Amino acid sequence: MRGSILVISGPSGSGKSTLMHEMIKRVENTYFSISTTTREKRDGEVDGKDYFFISKDEFKKGIEEGSFLEWARVHDNYYGTSLKPILKELNTKKMVVFDIDVQGHKIAKEKFGNIITSVFLTTPSQTVLKNRLIQRGTDTTESIQKRLNNAISEMTRIKEYDYILINDYFEKTLEDLISIAHASKNRVASLNTEEFISSWANV
Repeated sequence: MRGSILVISGPSGSGKSTLMHEMIKRVENTYFSISTTTREKRDGEVDGKDYFFISKDEFKKGIEEGSFLEWARVHDNYYGTSLKPILKELNTKKMVVFDIDVQGHKIAKEKFGNIITSVFLTTPSQTVLKNRLIQRGTDTTESIQKRLNNAISEMTRIKEYDYILINDYFEKTLEDLISIAHASKNRVASLNTEEFISSWANV
């Protein structure tokens, strides 16, 4: 077996971060790909754990050097996924978990192909998403409206994903996500079939 990739996308406020961190605690041999961003740290966030926080100049330099698997400008800030640690973890046969947007998912799929399993995570409705963003208390009214507009755009790309999860009941959604993670490790695309058949046949 070689490594596999689990991509999780969805609107900001849908519960991606909490679900992913809980899933990773319960699924062995996983690596969470930490994104790099130019946005300001929120209360409680830790550099190198939640994100790698860098300046816009540093980010632009990384783009020029080809250091990112994918990157995007979202809400006036840059977000990207560093390529080097991903390849390292895949070579150790781990499942690499990505929290990236729909644009990033498309690029990752073009580069890594069928070893990717993708999940689109969302809320039961736009109203629920808006209420969660308000309750979070970290965004201005203008920022919330930008996030809602972006969510509507993202929802039109659902068909590009393997699975959709509606995060209505946390424990049920987490159970479903864990099941998908386990299944993603057993994709035929993640298997060196010739080597496996030779080993199986004792030749």
